[in-house]
Amino acid sequence: MTLPTALRRGWTTGACATAAAKAAYTALLTGSFPDPIQITLPAGRQVSFVLAQQTHGDDYATAGIVKDAGDDPDVTHGALILATVRRAQLNTGVSFRAGPGVGTVTKPGLPLAIGEPAINPMPREMMRTAIAEVAHQLSDTTDVIIEISIPNGEAIALKTMNPRLGILGGLSILGTTGIVIPYSCAAWIASIHEGIDVARALNLPHIAGATGSTSEAAVAHLYQLSESALIDMGDFVGGMLKYIRTHPVPRVTIAGGFAKISKLAQGRLDLHSARSQLNLAELSQLAATLGASPELQQQILHSNTGLETLQLATRQGVPLAQAVALQARAVAERVLEGTPITLDVVIIDREGTPIASAPGPA
Repeated sequence: MTLPTALRRGWTTGACATAAAKAAYTALLTGSFPDPIQITLPAGRQVSFVLAQQTHGDDYATAGIVKDAGDDPDVTHGALILATVRRAQLNTGVSFRAGPGVGTVTKPGLPLAIGEPAINPMPREMMRTAIAEVAHQLSDTTDVIIEISIPNGEAIALKTMNPRLGILGGLSILGTTGIVIPYSCAAWIASIHEGIDVARALNLPHIAGATGSTSEAAVAHLYQLSESALIDMGDFVGGMLKYIRTHPVPRVTIAGGFAKISKLAQGRLDLHSARSQLNLAELSQLAATLGASPELQQQILHSNTGLETLQLATRQGVPLAQAVALQARAVAERVLEGTPITLDVVIIDREGTPIASAPGPA
């Protein structure tokens, strides 16, 4: 028997960019690249990175580090993070530029101004700290320009939320701790928060969180919503609702398939199969309140999937999907209790057709 091993942690793009920038700045001042290069993470932990690339010119130095995301399914795993450091005018401090493959902010609502390189505040602070450390050691100034680039970053960014958030031209340099915790869900929930922030900054009156691409396309068509109004909620309905409670928008729609919305109706706010299971007994009892025969109740109780449950109920004319939508809205409304937010729930079938809805009050 093989015992399971702990998932290996990795490093954020922000940590990699910081290490590359520190190595490049050191080479700019001394002519040689420290390899490996050591940085201090925000919590105080010191970690080392091996350089994958190093180039030195008359007025610049470039260092590159290959991102290792550990055992997390991160789309940027294996990407080359390059930092090019040049001197800047005296007393200008550290400034940042987006090189090829790093995006630029084009919409409000993010923690960066429109037109800024998509290098988030914590990675910027990490790089400033690293530059200051080298400058102190070598008795130099911190007046430098750091350009971060990621070869193929623009193509990789199409697999992220960046285009929807208005980050165009490439990837974001992210990270609050410097460490990637495998399957921590933190990055996804952070993307949900950013999507809501952008929608609020654009004064959108209606947003929708969907569990998947089919549901998202259906709810966008149903309500004629723009891309900026669509939140890639995935399984994290609770994460979305809790953030909206303190960052409200006038109207919110939750859209998903029958099984996922049934979990929400049963009080689950995390819809992932590893963290919540569909309770067939509860579905059978709900069907009974709708007039389901004892035979149908037993069939539902012993069905294999939520889809089979829905098919059984539909064949016998039992409006199970509609009842689930109403219950799901009631559960979600409890999270938003005390807010003026109008909440809708829509159930979408696998073909992308809405089959039940529980609209909030007009």
